[in-house]
Amino acid sequence: MERDDKILSSIKKLIGPAEDYDYFDPDLAFHINMALSILRQLGIGPQEGFRIETGDETWTEFLDGRTDLEMVKDYVYAKVKLSFDPPTSGTLLSALQESIKEFEWRSYIEPEISHL
Repeated sequence: MERDDKILSSIKKLIGPAEDYDYFDPDLAFHINMALSILRQLGIGPQEGFRIETGDETWTEFLDGRTDLEMVKDYVYAKVKLSFDPPTSGTLLSALQESIKEFEWRSYIEPEISHL
């Protein structure tokens, strides 16, 4: 299994702390779990829910092997970044918020589009 397949490790890498620096892991896991809960409400991920508990949970497990949901990773990163380490620039903050809104809209209409 690739190291980058681990949800916590891949989000941590994008946020910035070194992989072996685990002080913020509980905080990051909290924010990741919040994003995963929102995804569940949007109909993405396991029906029974999914959460980061050990840090070994993978994108493959969460996405159940689906490769058409790669943007989920970017969404989780954006949600965690916004909650954990928001940009100080208003322009960057706005861009991040718009990216989140776009993903949520796309995931909402996806079931309708895929039935066409």
